[in-house]
Amino acid sequence: MSLPIPRGVSIDALRTASLSCQGCELHQAQPGSLSGPTQTVFSKGNPAARVVFVGEQPGDMEDRAGVPFVGPAGQLFDRAMAEAGIDPRQAYVTNSVKHFRFLQDRPNGRRIHKTPDATHVEACKPWLRAELTIVDPEVIVALGATAGRALVGPQFRVTRDRGKVMPWPPSGDAGFGSDPSRRRAVSLVATSHPSAVLRADNQEAAYKELVADLQLVARLLA
Repeated sequence: MSLPIPRGVSIDALRTASLSCQGCELHQAQPGSLSGPTQTVFSKGNPAARVVFVGEQPGDMEDRAGVPFVGPAGQLFDRAMAEAGIDPRQAYVTNSVKHFRFLQDRPNGRRIHKTPDATHVEACKPWLRAELTIVDPEVIVALGATAGRALVGPQFRVTRDRGKVMPWPPSGDAGFGSDPSRRRAVSLVATSHPSAVLRADNQEAAYKELVADLQLVARLLA
């Protein structure tokens, strides 16, 4: 059972409310899990940011820390942002799904990332919608396919849509609708998730593409 999303509150209050969400099964110990339930990993960064980065879901290290983008992919992301000229202190970072979905084959064994389903994305969408309403950014960056589908819809493809400036919300609104409280027009830019860069056969080329997309974001904010 999901909770009503509080309105007219701060990001901190929204984060606190999300801890009690039961919108999908990920708040419970997962089937096949031998290490109990995960925690809600909400967001980090500046709640008055001009740019919001939306990823997929927390990973193992993020679940343990309770903060998104602190593992190897997060470290690569920080480096790419700095190289692109984006001040991380002026960014807000969150995920489409707020719990770590994983597989585990033995007690205390490694927890292996499992891509969230559309049901998990839809369960978390009210929280993402509320975050975007509060932050009210000028630019939203979709990091990877899950974030792109959450923000744009099932037709989104990273390979086709990355590196473009798109109006947001899109026609058909992807469940976000026209929000009269939104103070400004919003641009959306898509790029690869930093974890995809780490998995790429040619990491150097994939990293350069990520930085190039983030440089586009920096130009929009200039």
